[in-house]
Amino acid sequence: MLHTITKEEFSKKVEKYVEEKNVSYMETVLFFLEQYSFDFSVAPKLLNQPILEKLENEFRELNFMPKVKNKLPFN
Repeated sequence: MLHTITKEEFSKKVEKYVEEKNVSYMETVLFFLEQYSFDFSVAPKLLNQPILEKLENEFRELNFMPKVKNKLPFN
């Protein structure tokens, strides 16, 4: 079954679910991608910038991405 949903609708669903269920953005995005039978590769097209940033932070905390150094490179 082909689903049509806008970026705004999908992002609102994700935010609401995270808030109500107290789960991570990563879990929520994967849950909704499965519910809509979407491939993981379409996720960036369905998520607004604030959610993408929250996902990036979760990935960094889980060491899926390198942590960002906040120090200036002074010797």
